[in-house]
Amino acid sequence: MAWRWPGRYAAWPIRRKLLAMVLLPLVGVLPLLGVVLLVWGNAALDTLLITKVRADLGVAHGYFDRVLGEVAAGTSAVADSQALFAALAAGPAPRRAADLASLQALLGRFKTREGLDFINLRHADGRLMLADFEAAAEAGPAPSMPDLLAGGRPVATIAVLPLAEQGLLAPALRARVAVPLVATRNAQPSARTHEDRAMVVRSAAPVRAADGRVLAWVQAGVLLNRNLPFIDHINQIVYPAGALPFGSQGTATLFLDDVRISTNVRLFDHAGGDFAGDGSGERRAIGTRVSLAVREAVLGRGETWLDRAFVVNDWYVSAYQPLLDATGRRVGMLYVGYLERPFTWMKYSVLAGIGAVFFAVMLAAALWSARWARLVFRPLEQMAHTLQQVEAGASAARVGPVASGDEIGALAGHLDHLLDTIADKTCALQRWNAELDAKVAERGAALVAAQGQLLRAEKLAAVGQLTASIAHEVNNPIAVIQGNLDLVRELLGPDAARVQAELKLADEQIERMRLIVTQLLQFARPTEFAGYVESVDVARALNDCLVLTGHLMARTRINIERDFKATHSAGINRQELQQVLVNLVVNAIHAMPDGGTLSLATADWVAPDGAPGVCLTVADTGPGLSDELLGTLFQPFVTRKKDGTGLGLWISRSLVERYGGDIQAQNRVGPQAYEPAGAAMAAGVVAGPGTGAVMTVLLRCEPALGLPLAPP
Repeated sequence: MAWRWPGRYAAWPIRRKLLAMVLLPLVGVLPLLGVVLLVWGNAALDTLLITKVRADLGVAHGYFDRVLGEVAAGTSAVADSQALFAALAAGPAPRRAADLASLQALLGRFKTREGLDFINLRHADGRLMLADFEAAAEAGPAPSMPDLLAGGRPVATIAVLPLAEQGLLAPALRARVAVPLVATRNAQPSARTHEDRAMVVRSAAPVRAADGRVLAWVQAGVLLNRNLPFIDHINQIVYPAGALPFGSQGTATLFLDDVRISTNVRLFDHAGGDFAGDGSGERRAIGTRVSLAVREAVLGRGETWLDRAFVVNDWYVSAYQPLLDATGRRVGMLYVGYLERPFTWMKYSVLAGIGAVFFAVMLAAALWSARWARLVFRPLEQMAHTLQQVEAGASAARVGPVASGDEIGALAGHLDHLLDTIADKTCALQRWNAELDAKVAERGAALVAAQGQLLRAEKLAAVGQLTASIAHEVNNPIAVIQGNLDLVRELLGPDAARVQAELKLADEQIERMRLIVTQLLQFARPTEFAGYVESVDVARALNDCLVLTGHLMARTRINIERDFKATHSAGINRQELQQVLVNLVVNAIHAMPDGGTLSLATADWVAPDGAPGVCLTVADTGPGLSDELLGTLFQPFVTRKKDGTGLGLWISRSLVERYGGDIQAQNRVGPQAYEPAGAAMAAGVVAGPGTGAVMTVLLRCEPALGLPLAPP
């Protein structure tokens, strides 16, 4: 099924249709593609940022695991040292104070060498033997040292020490433990004011005798609370100088539960509060807490957070990973991230640039498309305007040169050639008519009785010759134009549907020219053009004629009045009846150039022989017909139009007479009804002021002549 323009757009001129055809894809599709690209670009950039922070978290986690390994290796190195073995070989514990001081100094040297924060010796059963500083006190029950071995080798684990278990930490270390909590936006509400627990990385290794007995245990570790060198080193590894573009800043943080105990997140705009400094005058956000959403995801559900998050006082592209103690309990988090704002500005700048490029491309394409569309619709508009001028009587109107050199330009040239041919043949026809009239006038009064028949024969012969010439000279250009129209449809392909109305208009005008030739042939040889007889609804035929003459109605101020009362159908060829009615309606329109009322009526009619029939009436409110014109109205070449041929009414009457009917003409004055001669019931004519012509068509329901019926 062919696509058709919606009703409200079908009447648009070709200029508007072509512009809509070329601009709508630009206005609709390009912005849609731009939006898709913007959305995709935004999502792709967000994915890249998340991928980046995931890789950063992997680097930070790898370094953290390395620190755990170094603590375990350092503890094992102390336990395997010959000096420690020699000091412990005399017995399970030194007795003299000098020996204790010497061993304590040895532990201090080991702590410095291995980069540990604390180190102590324990008996084989786990009880405290000696710490790396004086006045150290056992904190809590004796731990089970074998729990810190994996496959017989020392391992380091994370441990959280409450205040009661921090006795083995030196005073300087204990001073780093307490962290005042700072009210933090989006954090989980809490009544606590301080975090006094210590997060440590600790390991244990056995000191064995030659026979494999455990002489003692070395327990050592690193305190993570406020361990700024440790966290700064992680940040330096993950985000070295120049690693982040656009002025973004990378940060790393260690959390005990949801509290920042070691971080390089700065509080640049915070005034007041107990925050750790790093000697640079900047305050670190130690004591602030993570947002509730992150806490629930990481500590609550054990997930790794890879998304944007609000960190203290700004948005960061963040990665959080839970930290587990030796029992697998989630006790803290490792965080890395970088400021989102520089990337956001960069993203918006890129997206704005893409949008500007799309807008510029769309604008340039729209201007270019509108310019090229002009090459299509301007010639078509010129041709349509020319045909309208010709129909209005300006027979000298021509399309003239057009800017298009394609098939449309060729079509315009063929149309001008066709109009020139028609004008030449019309002039020849009028000249021959004048010559025939002159010859007939020379006859004498003696030939008055046979004048009509002789004149008809002579004119038929002349028109027969003219018709043969016109059929040859006119039909060939018509065929060329029709071929070019078909070529236009083929070249346009599916886009031809968008200008279907204009192409159809050109087809109709070509068909109209063919009809002119056919009418001349009908005039010359009427019996050769008899059509099939059909049962025709006369009211519908009248309405169809109004559609066909709508282009003429649109330029006038003519009102239409209908009075359809016929109950019978007419027995006639449908196309020929339509030809007759269109001729009558067009004549009525031309009789009312300043407007008026066109009255159409139908009624049942009874022929003189009693046969049923139908009466159709076409009446106007024009000046009417003169008495002289009424006497010769249905004669050939009789017309009151300057550019008319005078064949229309004669051919129309011949067509109706072929089917046993008749056409009658009469003037009416004022409100009255016209009743045709011999009619038992006539169609009523709607009255109107002034004069006017009344044309009545009388048709039989069944033709009296033996004409062929329409095939089923």
